[in-house]
Formats: sequence, C-alpha cells, structure tokens
Amino acid sequence: MNSTRFLFLPKQITGWRRWLSKCLLLLVSLFIISTQPAYAGLDNDLYDGNIFVVYAGNGSLVPPRQTLAQTLAEHKPIFLAFYLDDSSDSKRYAISISRVQEFYGRVAEIMPINVDTIPSKETYDPTEPGYYYSGSVPQVVVFNKAGEVVLDKKGQVPFEEIDDQFRKIFDLLPRTETAQLKRRAFNEFSSELAR
Repeated sequence: MNSTRFLFLPKQITGWRRWLSKCLLLLVSLFIISTQPAYAGLDNDLYDGNIFVVYAGNGSLVPPRQTLAQTLAEHKPIFLAFYLDDSSDSKRYAISISRVQEFYGRVAEIMPINVDTIPSKETYDPTEPGYYYSGSVPQVVVFNKAGEVVLDKKGQVPFEEIDDQFRKIFDLLPRTETAQLKRRAFNEFSSELAR
C-alpha cells in the first residue's frame, strides 16, 4: 500500500519544480486579484445585457415581430420606442415600454428599436425607424392606424400620456370614466420600478 502512495506523491519536489509551482501560483493569484467585477446597474451607463430582460422582465419585446414598413402597410397602430442597452435613462424606461405592451400588445405593434442598430445614412425613408429618431433616448413615437404620428416625445414619457393616445386611436373611454388599469407585479425588481 505504501509503495502505491509514493508513486503518485513524491516525497520531495526538486528545486526547479518548486520554483515553477510558486510562479504559477503567483500568476493565478495576480489574475484573480486583477479581474474587475461588472458594476453595471440601473443608475449607470454601463452595458449589462438586454434591458427588457434585466429591468422589465419581458424579453419578448426584442426583436420586434415586424418591421416598421410591414406594420405601416397593414394599417396597424404602432408604438415605436428608441432606446440604448447602455443608457441609464433607457434602463429606467424599460418597465414603461413593457407596460405599454401589456395593455396594447395584442392590438398595436410595439417596436423597441435599439439606436445602435439604425444604419447610419444621409436620409431615411418614412418607412424606416431612422426617419423618426431625433437623437436622444428614450424617445417614443406613436402612430395611428393611418400611419400618422400622433405622439413624438423624448425622455421619460408617462404611461398615461401614451395611454391617452391609444384610447383616442381605439375610440376607448377616457381614463377618468373607466376603472384604472393596475399592473400585476411579477417580480420584486420590476414592481419596484413600476411605482
């Protein structure tokens, strides 16, 4: 039994092997110490993944089901939202975009457009998202069934303002005459953001 153990565990490591093992241990230790953790979060402009999955709990929004040209041709109302995955403002607004999809996703086309994916060109066609992008995020553009822009705003546009436009498009009663729609919380993080 002792002879088998000594075959796999040498009694003494020679000088150069000992030196090499110390160097490797030092290199591994330096590598572990020097790696930086990812500090991306809601309040900074660092990339930490798809904002709709991370901050809104809704990965079904990206990519949009149809192009803008296809949706305009079908005469469907459109909610176009310009965002960036590495923008704190867009991260905070992701829950609002998800909320619009919750209430109007079956009757309107909800199209979040990552600004980084818009091709850079001199002019855009009215059937391309770049035509409506004004240079800041988040930006919201709402189209009626005729393809006319009825809302074009930058920044944290409140859900109620978007809801008012969709209520006009779909000929619904004003919010003051109907029960207020409440969103059901599906996880702690997104329910905190919805407040």
